[in-house]
Amino acid sequence: MKAVFSIPIRVYYEDTDAGNVVYYANYLKFMERARTEWLRALGFEQDELSRRDGILFAVRSVKLDFLKPARFNDLLQATAQVAKRGNASITFAQQIRREGLTLCEGEVKVACLDAATFAPCPLPPRLRAQLDDGEAP
Repeated sequence: MKAVFSIPIRVYYEDTDAGNVVYYANYLKFMERARTEWLRALGFEQDELSRRDGILFAVRSVKLDFLKPARFNDLLQATAQVAKRGNASITFAQQIRREGLTLCEGEVKVACLDAATFAPCPLPPRLRAQLDDGEAP
């Protein structure tokens, strides 16, 4: 497995429900941010990939386990780790943590799609090379 990539995320009031607990769907947003920043750390911007390579990424499947609540004003860590690379997909192991305690964990499979047709297509060779060579953060 590749290294774990992590970003800090502060829980804002808008992320919570009436009980000041993070609304469950917002964990997906936090994980999305971690994957986007992981890609950026590799030197890829999603809008550039669309323009230059004619590809985009879309979530294919998600499995989440909610273990403990996050609350208003918590400082969290959202992680992304490549668990598996396919020809046209990447499966991530992801977690949302607070002070080392895992609050939510999941597996997110992201498909690489042709931006014009939305048909699956191979990952760009330069991204594939970084993943295969262990250069991913």
